[in-house]
Amino acid sequence: MMRFALSALALLLPVTTLAQIDDSALPAPIVALEDRGATIGETFEAPGELTGYTVSFQGQTLAAYVTPDREHVLVGTLLDDDGTNLSQPILSAAANAPRPESEWEAISDAGWIADGSDDAERVIYAFTDPNCPYCSRFYDQSRDWVESGDVQIRHVMVGVLREDSLGKAATLLADDDPSAALATHEARFDQGGVAPADPIPESTASIVEANNQLMSRLGIRGTPSVYYRDQDGEIRLARGLPRDDRLIDVMGGARPE
Repeated sequence: MMRFALSALALLLPVTTLAQIDDSALPAPIVALEDRGATIGETFEAPGELTGYTVSFQGQTLAAYVTPDREHVLVGTLLDDDGTNLSQPILSAAANAPRPESEWEAISDAGWIADGSDDAERVIYAFTDPNCPYCSRFYDQSRDWVESGDVQIRHVMVGVLREDSLGKAATLLADDDPSAALATHEARFDQGGVAPADPIPESTASIVEANNQLMSRLGIRGTPSVYYRDQDGEIRLARGLPRDDRLIDVMGGARPE
């Protein structure tokens, strides 16, 4: 009978490097975790004939270890006989690894508001809550790139911070000109920005709810969270407000003069 545990502790030897997963060869217990809402990342060799997988679940990145018979999985921290945490280096590497193309595709299909020219050479995606002060700061600090026509930011509107966040996000998405509505909202952010429509538009409220669910599935806890491509074309995720060199990386180059 297939079983899996949601936490585990093992006294084993060091793990090795991450590798891409062949989805067609996933063990049944890993598929079971995926069916329960986990996002499966990469695989790595582990001691004791275990096979390791990085797993994102409810906003956390975890290490999962499949037993040699491929019928059981343990999720948790792996220790050696000195008590050294062997899972942490794997999880740190996973956090810094490029994001899969499937995440970019999922975000591109979400409900977003375009900020910038449709002809911009560079497109980035930002999970944005209308009540998020750091989202507002990101909007302000991106003006030079956006107004130069170099970058288009697609704000994936979510409602997670306050009770009226969903209503504000749905109201912005429902506007005849969402880009202009977002600009007006940001200009008035310190005064509360846009007021939620009464009643809240059901069609766009459902879009915001779907965006909330997408954000959760991707293991993203805060806003802004920005997806972009680095100079090698790899998909990266900047969690929180990008600053200094990270902002330049996100925008694809130095601030336009």
